[in-house]
Amino acid sequence: MNQKITRSVRKEDVQQDWWVVDAAGQTVGRLATQVATLLRGKHKPSFTPHVDCGDFVIVINADKVKVEGKRAEQKEYFHYTGYPGGGRVRSFQQMLENKPEEIIELAVRGMLPKNRLGRVINGKLKVYRGSEHPHEAQQPKAWELKYPSNN
Repeated sequence: MNQKITRSVRKEDVQQDWWVVDAAGQTVGRLATQVATLLRGKHKPSFTPHVDCGDFVIVINADKVKVEGKRAEQKEYFHYTGYPGGGRVRSFQQMLENKPEEIIELAVRGMLPKNRLGRVINGKLKVYRGSEHPHEAQQPKAWELKYPSNN
């Protein structure tokens, strides 16, 4: 009989690659969905939901991301310090000036599983403000985005 068998990949059998994604001129949400897909490993035919079979992703030029419409003025990032009255709010413009890496990190983290596996996967994301990164020894390959910006 010719039966089709679903193969479940083991953690030891996963081949993990390194990718470089250029964020210059990209919309934050569209960039984050593709980065999350790479981190999770959903682009591979051997994807297994309960195994970390994703790749390492390096995002460069995080300070050159954009958002559409009035989102640049209206979007806010909320953080609670843990103390009474410790709510802190930062606007998108403040984040872009001070911590542009955190914009992409927060967007991608929200698209990953909220469990131990998601925390492990999130550790494979490396975001840098400029076009330089310290991961040349890993010989990363350039990833061509599927939904490039219109500009």
